[in-house]
Amino acid sequence: MGSSRTAATGLGIAVLSAATFATSGSFADSLLAAGWTPGGAVTVRIGLAALLLTPVALVSLRGRWGALRRDAGAVLAYGLVALAGCQWCFFNAIEHVSVGVALLLEYCGVLLVVLWTWLRHGRRPGARTIVGGVLAVAGLCLVLDVFGHAHVDVVGVLWGLGAALGLAVYYVLSSRVDAADSDALPPVALAWAAMIVGAGVLAVAGLVGAVPFAVSTQDVHILGHAVSVVVPVLGVALIATAVAYTTGIAAARLLGARLASFVGLAEVLFAILWAWLLLRQVPTLVQGVGGLLVLAGIVLVRSDESDAEIAPDPLPAGDLVQTRR
Repeated sequence: MGSSRTAATGLGIAVLSAATFATSGSFADSLLAAGWTPGGAVTVRIGLAALLLTPVALVSLRGRWGALRRDAGAVLAYGLVALAGCQWCFFNAIEHVSVGVALLLEYCGVLLVVLWTWLRHGRRPGARTIVGGVLAVAGLCLVLDVFGHAHVDVVGVLWGLGAALGLAVYYVLSSRVDAADSDALPPVALAWAAMIVGAGVLAVAGLVGAVPFAVSTQDVHILGHAVSVVVPVLGVALIATAVAYTTGIAAARLLGARLASFVGLAEVLFAILWAWLLLRQVPTLVQGVGGLLVLAGIVLVRSDESDAEIAPDPLPAGDLVQTRR
């Protein structure tokens, strides 16, 4: 009963994380249309989110600075690879390939998570996980319309796979601590510290010209109306970053990296919903079919996981990145 309740809680939190992550596209689109560069939008997004999380993170730490020092390796890896690295690779990818292809490549990180849990922890994927993975990838292809206006080259594919690696690291690192461990670094504190690292790296990259950085104060358009730029900036920082990453870490600790990563694919479906509601971009029938395939894939993976106790991924002794000692 306790395991079932934990799984249900984890699934609920994972869905919330996917829904909030999905708002980033609609908020970011309005900023980019107003003259912001991707580098500027991402840096402000992560930096402001870290600022907004500061009071909550400090309260959650309750003066346990030793936990933050102990998990410094995880924080650095999270900030450099899962946050800054993933964003850096993705935005480089879309300079060479279509956005749909770049997103599909990034979500291949879910398959890397399956491979990691198999090779590292001996959790061989069952038949339902394999079939679910195939259905989910096929559904993503339809939702993202990668066959309609796809543009692909080798450089873009490599950058996209780099983003996939960053996504995989996000789920693996997020799940390496038992949610019931009172000594573990709280999810909000881990997200906050990693955001400080990620925003710092992106800011330096912008200063040296490695990432084009430009922002604008002009009004943006949401729901067909001109609104202050503060609205999407706060939306992408608070909802799509602060809440999304914190709940994502909590969900991965409850579900484990593999199941949490597959539930995270629902982000694409929520992104279509938000684009429909906020930007009046009506989804097509093909996208609807693709969404059903993604959901079917998630259900299959969930049913495969339910045959074994859902637990956070174990932390082998001697790992370079440790979240517990």
